[in-house]
This record gives sequence, structure tokens and C-alpha cells, in this order.
Amino acid sequence: MIWAIVSNGFRALRRDRGALILSFILPVAFFTIFAYVFGSMGSSATPRVKVIVVDQDRSAVSQRLVRGLRAEPSLEVSTAPAKNGAAAQPAPYTAATAEQAVKQGDAPVAILIPKGFGAAPFAFGPMVDRPQFVILHDISNPVAGQVASGMLQKVVMTSLSDIMADQGMKYLDQSVGGLMPGQRNAFDASMARYKAYLARRRRQGVTPEAQAGSIIAITLRNVVGQRKKNPMVSFYAAGIGVMFLLFTASGAAGSLIDEAESGALDRMLSARVSMTTLLAGKLLYCALLAFLQLTVMFLWGAAVFQLDLFSHIPGFVVMTGATAFAVSAFGMLLASLSRTRQQQAAIATLLILVMSALGGSMFPRFLMPDFMQKLGLFTFNAWAIDGYTKVFWRDEPVWHLLPQVEVLIGSGIALFLLARVFARRWEAV
Repeated sequence: MIWAIVSNGFRALRRDRGALILSFILPVAFFTIFAYVFGSMGSSATPRVKVIVVDQDRSAVSQRLVRGLRAEPSLEVSTAPAKNGAAAQPAPYTAATAEQAVKQGDAPVAILIPKGFGAAPFAFGPMVDRPQFVILHDISNPVAGQVASGMLQKVVMTSLSDIMADQGMKYLDQSVGGLMPGQRNAFDASMARYKAYLARRRRQGVTPEAQAGSIIAITLRNVVGQRKKNPMVSFYAAGIGVMFLLFTASGAAGSLIDEAESGALDRMLSARVSMTTLLAGKLLYCALLAFLQLTVMFLWGAAVFQLDLFSHIPGFVVMTGATAFAVSAFGMLLASLSRTRQQQAAIATLLILVMSALGGSMFPRFLMPDFMQKLGLFTFNAWAIDGYTKVFWRDEPVWHLLPQVEVLIGSGIALFLLARVFARRWEAV
């Protein structure tokens, strides 16, 4: 009898495709995403960070440091803006243009190599001023600044280890009152052998490692959102809000299936209401509902968490309208594709949770590998979050939202047209 009950349960599960998807496919999909994102955390792999490097010294020593930073696999270094088509090669970054690039989101961090670094790359002793590196960073990506700081210290020691040893010996010579001639000759011979070894290893394509330790001074300076109160609230509101908008739009559009099953859809179509008009009405209802839902969430953020909403009303309205339209069209497509309400709910849950994980609603996309960040661009979540970040975090004007709005509106139109094609099955032959 017990075995019969078990067998009956599995037969019921096999017939219910929605439950089958949620039981097996969704856990595997989530496991795969989280494994790709966090699977390498226990290894020595470091997140690859895009870094702007400004060489304010322009000496042979600073150029060696720039080459060392370029060779660091954890960093994606640029010293000048990307070339745009057939235009001339842009001028190298300056401190001002690098700061502006970080503010615009072109890169999360910029390293400024100080003037005079080549003349005194290292300074030993507590009473001596050390070279002051400045790292400009955007704290919406807190990982980037820390990675850049750590990698800068590493590369300084690995790419300039011979200079560091020479400077260290000079400090030792000064601090002890002068070396004996024999000691000086022995040191010079040792340094000559060490420099020859470094040159040989570099010709072989190998960068020698040095002992750990920090002998340079680094100042981290946040250049975005310094005067904002609780600035990350907008990120979380956008991420969580878009995810729940997808669920809301999917559920609201699913009423179309209920009307088809109850016969109400046939009566509406027979009353000279075209399927296009019906779908457009459903789309408008879902979009208005989504717009109101997201507005309430941001109003709550403004009232409780000091989100600066009212000074960003134009950008908020544009992004919320485009996002609401896109997610509503997504819900209409799911409704027109699904045969039953249970099937629609199962497919919607699977797609929405996977899209939210890839698109940044559950954790920031900058924590993901490069290919997953690019994959996330196929989701509404990523484009919506990027747009809201421009509005609330970077204080960019409305016309800078054009890429995000174009993608969301264009996707919404394409999905609505597909929904209209699949909805033909409900029209009378």
C-alpha cells in the first residue's frame, strides 16, 4: 500500500509539468548560476577589474609600473579612452578626465601615479614622506577599490623589485653611518647579479615575485555619491522591484488564460473586440499596475530610508515607464504561449528567478565572471538596474538613459508582437 501511494505521487508529478520544472530544473539552474559566481571564491582567482591608469610622472620607472599593471591578469588596464570608429586616437587620461570617467561609470576605479615617483619610487624610514598614490573609486562597486589597491602594491614590488632593493640599501647605508668599502663592493656585485637575473627572467616572459609588504602610500578617494544619504537603497529598490514586477505582470497577464478557460474570452471576441485590442488593453493594465507598484516601493524608500526620489522625478518616471512596459509585454507573451495557468506559473517562476539572478536583482553583476555579466544583458533586470543607477547614483541627465530605454521599449514591442502572433489560437477560425 505504501509503495502504491509513492508510485501514484510520482505519476502525478510526471503529469504536472509545472511541478516537475520547479522540482528539478529550477534548483539545477540556480545551482549552476551560483556555482559560476561563487565557485572560485576559495581559489586564488581574483575578480578581473577594469582600471584606468594615469601616469602623471611619465618617467622610465613609472612606465615600468604601467607595463606591470597591464601584465597583471586581475586587472583590465586602460590609459586612454577607447577609440571611436575612424576617429583619431584619444589623448591619454588625465587626473580630471579619469575622475570624470569613474563618475560616468566607464570604469569603477582609477589609479593616479604621482609626479616624482620615478625620482624616488620608494622611501624607507618613518620620518620620510612616501610616494602618494591616489585611487579614485566608485563605492557602488566596493570590490574594485580593494582589488586595485592590493594589486598596485603587488605590482610595485614585482615590477620594481631591483629598484626597491637598491633604495633599501641606500637607506641602510645612511642609517648606519656608511658601509665599509668591502660591504659596498659586495652589495654592488650582488645587485648586479640580481639585475641580470631579473633581465633574464623578463626575457623568458616570467615576472619574479617579491616578498609581501607595503612600502607605498595609497589614498582611496570616493568620487561618486559622497553627499548622498543611504545611496545603495536605490540599487536594492530597483533590483528587488524589477523582480517582483515580473511576477506581478506575469500574474496579471495570466488572467487571459483564466478567461479563455471560462469562456469569457470567446464572448469578448464575439462582441467585436479584436484580439489586438484585447491584448493592448491587458498590456496597458499590467503596465499601469507595475508602474504603481514600483512607485510605491520608491516612495517607501524615500520615506523610511531617505532615498532622494523627489529630485530625480524625470529620470524615475522615464525608467519606471520603460521598465513597466517591458515586463508587461513579457507577461503577455508568457500568457499567450502557455496552455494552462499552472504551466504559465511554472514557466514564469523559472524564467523570472533565473533572469533575476543573472540580471543583478539578487547580487551585483560585478561579482560575476565576464561571460555571465554579458549574459545578464539579455535580461530586463540588468538594463533597468543600470538605468536606475544612472538616475539615483550618478545623477546623470535623462537623455543619458537612452540606451536603457531603447532596449526596454524595443524588447517590449518585440515581445508584444510575438504575443499577438501566439494569441491567434484563441481567435475563432
